[in-house]
Amino acid sequence: MKKLLASFVLATLFVAPVWAATQTVTLSVPGMTCAACPITVKKALSKVEGVTKAEVSFEKREAIVTFDDAKTNAQALTKATEDAGYPSSVKQ
Repeated sequence: MKKLLASFVLATLFVAPVWAATQTVTLSVPGMTCAACPITVKKALSKVEGVTKAEVSFEKREAIVTFDDAKTNAQALTKATEDAGYPSSVKQ
């Protein structure tokens, strides 16, 4: 029985990382008013733990963010942009 339990625990350690998934979300950031604004937005998003990529477009007033959903979520991303002075929302 102990061997079975030990095997289960060991297997769980290897399977657990599979539960995390890379997600991509597009945020609408309408408050960007100049070409320098995306720099601030990108910096704020990049500081969020779990963000692996942030592309910010001044022309489209949006940010495309790739992140590890085990470490962060869309709500944390919108909070980060809002804290930086650029409220955002998830585009549908």
